[in-house]
Amino acid sequence: MTKLSLATVAYLLISTSLWAGNAIAGRLLVGSISPITLSTVRWGLAALLLLPLGWRVFKPGSALWQNKKRFILLGLFGVGSYNVLLYLALQTSTAINVTLIGASMPIWMLIIGAAFYQVKPKFLQLVGASISIVGVGVVLTRGDLTSLLSMQVVIGDLLIMLATILWAVYSWMISRPGTSTERQWPWAEFLMAQVFIGFLWTSFFDGFEIASGHALLNLNVWTATLILFVAIGPSLIAYRCWGLGVSKAGPTVAAFFANFIPLFTALFSAALLGEPPALFHGLAFGLIVAGIIISS
Repeated sequence: MTKLSLATVAYLLISTSLWAGNAIAGRLLVGSISPITLSTVRWGLAALLLLPLGWRVFKPGSALWQNKKRFILLGLFGVGSYNVLLYLALQTSTAINVTLIGASMPIWMLIIGAAFYQVKPKFLQLVGASISIVGVGVVLTRGDLTSLLSMQVVIGDLLIMLATILWAVYSWMISRPGTSTERQWPWAEFLMAQVFIGFLWTSFFDGFEIASGHALLNLNVWTATLILFVAIGPSLIAYRCWGLGVSKAGPTVAAFFANFIPLFTALFSAALLGEPPALFHGLAFGLIVAGIIISS
C-alpha cells in the first residue's frame, strides 16, 4: 500500500484547492469570455509566464522533439481536452451532474491501471472509491442524497465522462516516464512542453468557436485579474503540484484527492457569500478523507 507523506498530501491538496478556485473564477467570467477562448488565453498566458524557465525545451536536441508523440498526447489529454470538454459540458449539463461524474475518477484510474499498466485494483481501493464518491454526493446535494434520483442524462454528462477518462489516462502517463531519464528532466521544461502543446490544441479548438461566431472576450481590470489567476494558480502551480503528488502517491491514490474539488468549491463559494460551513460539509470531508485512508 502507498504511504502518504505530509509533503505529498500538501501537493495534492494545493492542486485541488486551486482547481476549486478555477471553477469559481470560471463562473465569475461567464458573460465576459467564451469557454474555449478562456482556455486558449489561459494556456497561452501560462506558456508565456513559464517561458523564462522552460525555454530550453524548444532547442533542437531537447526531449520535446525526441518524444514528440508522447508530449502531443500529454498536451491533448491533460491540457487541451480536459478543460475544453469541461467548459462545453457545462453548457448543457448541470454543476451537480458534472461534478458527480467527475467524482468517478478513482474508478477510471483503477480501470485504466488494470487495463494498460497491469496494476490490479485492490479491494480496499474499491471500497475507498465508493466512500469518497458518497462524500462528494453529500456536498453537491447539501446532505439530501435522494435528489440524485431526479438527475437526467444529457450530452454534457457524456462530455465530462470523456474528460474524466482522458484525465485518468494523463495521470497514468505522467506517473510512468516515457524514457529511463525522464525523471531527471528539469520540471519547467517538462511542464512547458505540455503547456505549449496544450495551447496549440486549445487554439485549434478555439478556431471552431471563432468560426461559429460564439467567441467572446471583454477585458477589464476585474476579468484580467481572474484570467491571470487561472493562468498562474490552477495552471502552472496546480499542474506542477499534481505531477509531484502523482509521482509520489501514484495515480490511483491521487485520484481520491480530486474529490476534494467540489468540497473546496462549496466552501469557497460559501465564504464569498458570507455563509458559514454547514454540518454536511464536515460529513463530506470525513467521508472523502476516510476513502483516502482506506485506499492507501
